[in-house]
Amino acid sequence: MERMQDEKPPKKVTLYLLFSISTAVIGSLQFGYNTGVINAPEQKLRRFFQNVSMERYGEPFSPGTNTMVWSFAVAIFSVGGMVGSFSVGAVVTKFGRRKSMLLANILAIIGGGFMGLSGLARSYEMVIVGRLIIGVFCGLCTGLTPMYVGEIAPTALRGAFGTLHQLGVVIGILVAQVFGLEFLLGSDLLWPLLLALTILPAIVQSILLPFCPESPRYLLIVLNQEEEARKAMVRLRGCEDVSDDINEMKEEGMKMALEKKVTIPELFRSPNYRQPIIIAIILQLSQQLSGINAVFYYSTGIFDTAGVTQPIYATIGAGVVNTVFTVVSLFLVERAGRRTLHMIGLAGMAFFALIMTISLALVKANPSLSYLAIVAVFGFVASFEMGPGPIPWFIVAELFSQGPRPAAMAVSGLSNWTANFLVGLGFPKLEELCGPYVFIIFMVLLILFFIFTFLRVPETRGRTFDDIAQGFAASAGKSLRGF
Repeated sequence: MERMQDEKPPKKVTLYLLFSISTAVIGSLQFGYNTGVINAPEQKLRRFFQNVSMERYGEPFSPGTNTMVWSFAVAIFSVGGMVGSFSVGAVVTKFGRRKSMLLANILAIIGGGFMGLSGLARSYEMVIVGRLIIGVFCGLCTGLTPMYVGEIAPTALRGAFGTLHQLGVVIGILVAQVFGLEFLLGSDLLWPLLLALTILPAIVQSILLPFCPESPRYLLIVLNQEEEARKAMVRLRGCEDVSDDINEMKEEGMKMALEKKVTIPELFRSPNYRQPIIIAIILQLSQQLSGINAVFYYSTGIFDTAGVTQPIYATIGAGVVNTVFTVVSLFLVERAGRRTLHMIGLAGMAFFALIMTISLALVKANPSLSYLAIVAVFGFVASFEMGPGPIPWFIVAELFSQGPRPAAMAVSGLSNWTANFLVGLGFPKLEELCGPYVFIIFMVLLILFFIFTFLRVPETRGRTFDDIAQGFAASAGKSLRGF
């Protein structure tokens, strides 16, 4: 029996399933690209802000004003992300998963257009508005992609396919870093094209999405279209007998029918949902407050501080490590489990944050420690991709059944983007105040997140959505006393 179960999952991986998931993951790539793209052309954009100020007002911005405009251009992306992620629940309930992804691409084209034309229009405001619109788009993507992938993937492979969202993100970051090189699109003349390049994958995804199915879960449970859901599932699974999947969805749908629609306030009021939503929020905070975006947004500056002669290439090296370890995580997540990998990643990040602090603090006295700083950044990034990178995105979709899932994705996405915003806006100032000791703050937070994961986060590997929800319902009374 056990051997039969082991043989079953590989048969379920069809080309159509891979095509549908790959198309959805273009949204993840967009999120990664727009996260990383602002890093390399920093000096070009600052110079552009100065030039525009000179043309308009006859004098350049003061250094403080220039830094403020630059920080705002970086951080406004996260404000848009908050709006987008918080809208996910309402958008997917009204339009469905596939149509929502199509509609979101309109924002990518508008936002990319604003940034691409900012140089010609001599307007730094267009960069900021473009970043805001792209942020809304990326906020939608961070909810839509994991939800769609989680709902069409077979239960036994949900974790591995869920990791593909993060793989898309890190490939996007790496592509942005490579195209941001001075001799490619990172020059004074071509940086608007670098920021506008996000339009291309939006067009590609819009062309491919009509060939993908709507989520069978959405079709059956929300729209009550069993025949359409069955057809979509047959194509995804590559076999006529999809009764197990349909029955699981029907069971979930019947349980949903017994409870009224779950709103965001109810997630916190209901004992059945309160524990998983707190876990979901803390897991998202563990991703962002780990300090990883401090490295992604400002890695070139960190390597510069460490005395690295070509910091942009060290940053690209970190992007390569990022991608490699996301692939490693993809193969480990169904073997080691979500909880275990998340704890390994948090522990590794805490260790490398300490090494980074030591090497940055002592590098002036001992220049050879710049190599240790590079190793520490690479180790920090690798540990992130083992657990805190991919797991919070898809485990949220696993912790909730169909009813509360859109609201839960919206709340956890908002938590993620809020923390992202605070790190993006606050890190330069924190670095000024704390110097090389800034990563000690992240190290302490990482240790606290490790303790929380050990005590509170359940293992979801190989369990159905309904089984996980029942587990929370059964332990609600006992567990909530701990909170």
